[in-house]
Amino acid sequence: MKTNLKKSILVVVTLITVLSCASCKSKKLPVTDITITRSDGTTAIVKAEVAQKEEERNYGFMNRKNIPDGTGMLFVFEKEQILSFWMKNTPHPLSIAYIDSRGKIRNIYDMTPFSLTPIKSTSSVRYALEVPQGWYKENNINVGDIVSWEK
Repeated sequence: MKTNLKKSILVVVTLITVLSCASCKSKKLPVTDITITRSDGTTAIVKAEVAQKEEERNYGFMNRKNIPDGTGMLFVFEKEQILSFWMKNTPHPLSIAYIDSRGKIRNIYDMTPFSLTPIKSTSSVRYALEVPQGWYKENNINVGDIVSWEK
């Protein structure tokens, strides 16, 4: 009897874990074109998934092994605030830009896979845009450049 109860509890716990993880992975986020206008007026485009809900923002790029160049994830918050991101369960190296409500890039940082070190914005911002590490540098995107998209 005790063995059957233990097996039943184990099955239920396993099922809950699988279903909760499956729901995180199976949700397709909307994708939008992000335009970044450099100080010289030229532009670069990123095709970005948009994470607006708290659970979408919390999951982000976790467990993704391949994030192609030219793609990313835009994190949208309700108000400007100091933001802090880390790379828990994220195997792909990323770069992050913190963006204020006017669309101005305030910070750009590289992030280390699986690191629990918080990467904080230096001022209040409303958005964060993660891309494959090095993409900002390779595309001459800098602090002060302007980010826009259809909202």
